[in-house]
Amino acid sequence: MTAKSLSVADELVEFLNGAYTPFHAVHEAKVRLKQAGYEQLSERDVWKLKRGGKYYFTRNHSTLVAFAVGKRYEAGNGFIAVGCHTDSPCPKLKPISKITKAGFLEVGVQMYGGGLWYSWFDRDLSVAGRVFVRRGESISHELVRVPRPILRVPSLAIHLNRGVNDGFKINLQTNFVPVLATAIKEEANKAVVTNTQTSSDPPSAANGNADESAKENAAEDAHHSLLLQVLSDELKCQPGDIISFELDVIDTQPSTIGGALKEFVFSGRLDNLCSSFCALKALIDATSENALDEEVGVRIIALFDHEEIGSDSAQGAGSPVFLDTLQRVTTYFSEGINERVFERGIQHSFLVSADMAHSIHPNYTDKHDDNHQPKLHKGLVIKHNANQRYATNAATALLFREIGTRHKIPTQDFVVRNDMSCGSTIGPIVASGTGIRTVDVGAPQLSMHSIREMMGVDDVGYAYQHFKAYFEDFSELDTKISVDF
Repeated sequence: MTAKSLSVADELVEFLNGAYTPFHAVHEAKVRLKQAGYEQLSERDVWKLKRGGKYYFTRNHSTLVAFAVGKRYEAGNGFIAVGCHTDSPCPKLKPISKITKAGFLEVGVQMYGGGLWYSWFDRDLSVAGRVFVRRGESISHELVRVPRPILRVPSLAIHLNRGVNDGFKINLQTNFVPVLATAIKEEANKAVVTNTQTSSDPPSAANGNADESAKENAAEDAHHSLLLQVLSDELKCQPGDIISFELDVIDTQPSTIGGALKEFVFSGRLDNLCSSFCALKALIDATSENALDEEVGVRIIALFDHEEIGSDSAQGAGSPVFLDTLQRVTTYFSEGINERVFERGIQHSFLVSADMAHSIHPNYTDKHDDNHQPKLHKGLVIKHNANQRYATNAATALLFREIGTRHKIPTQDFVVRNDMSCGSTIGPIVASGTGIRTVDVGAPQLSMHSIREMMGVDDVGYAYQHFKAYFEDFSELDTKISVDF
């Protein structure tokens, strides 16, 4: 374990502890890009670009694309891309979440993605996401996270479920309903809040403002007033000012470096915020100072939302957001060129689809093919599937592996067992939608889709180093590997 990889892992932990939702992950990325001199663009505006320029934009504030134009870039040259995703399985609040049952206030949730839902029981939970707040005459898009535990999904005592250790089976509609408070305490809290209102308080339903009362009552039809009060305390507004939100249920336990030898990262959302962070850091460091002076291509990352549910959304990998970016950049620099420069640029391009991989589990070694058993601390895993659940082929794997060999960065290979189904990634989606050569890779981890995942510290460093070397070496290396000519 090297000091350099530990340093990158520490940075990852810091990133994770701010990136509780896709909206927060995009915010954390924006902060780092701005500090590195990247300029924010809007998809609604006309873009003004320059060679050597560094740019980013967001879509829905849950997908982010950042790119840096090489100083020797010409229209028709390639895009050197890493694609990841910002979302992870979690419960999300329903549009009408208010549930009162057996003297408890509960919050209705819908399950997002394929989570290991049993791991969410008996955890100290909270909420985070985005809120639309009325601020005077305007409506503000704001991020919120309640740092203290306010929710819990209690498991049923073994005395009432003697067979639970023979198989933990739950009904996600009836058994997975987080508890917010007890009704008796809520009533007592209402009385305290009412009695402590003063004439100096901002207008609200409690002090008789009719408009605010109408707004607050409308919100209370859908959500517990206690939940709205907790959110408004964080946002420094009145509950009636909250007019819409998207909230995830989150774990309040922070991400950390752990293990007896401090060799692991323990965290939620490693899938796939580890890849997203390493790609982000690699891009920033591979475009600093004079790094773009000899670059003939465009170095780019795309952090998509909605991978966990198939990528079919306006901001997912199945949307035109990535292809639109390549088209706009190419078009901007293609004035006076009549050839089909965009199509040529696509064929010069390459995508690393980076999503986490399955490390061999010491207690379930039979779940891996005998010859394909990725291990922690052994580098990124190149994923293969003959049925194109992964987009890797011999040529794309060769190029990615060759970059690692040049820099003494190890790689591993993975194929799922023939008697098990294979997952997929954004790789085949983007490859089939654009025609770009693609390799699927990922850092090995355990407990994937659990509320609390784990991976090796060294692999964080390897991922960052490999992505950075890829950005720096691809344009030169690609001229040495010919397939179709």
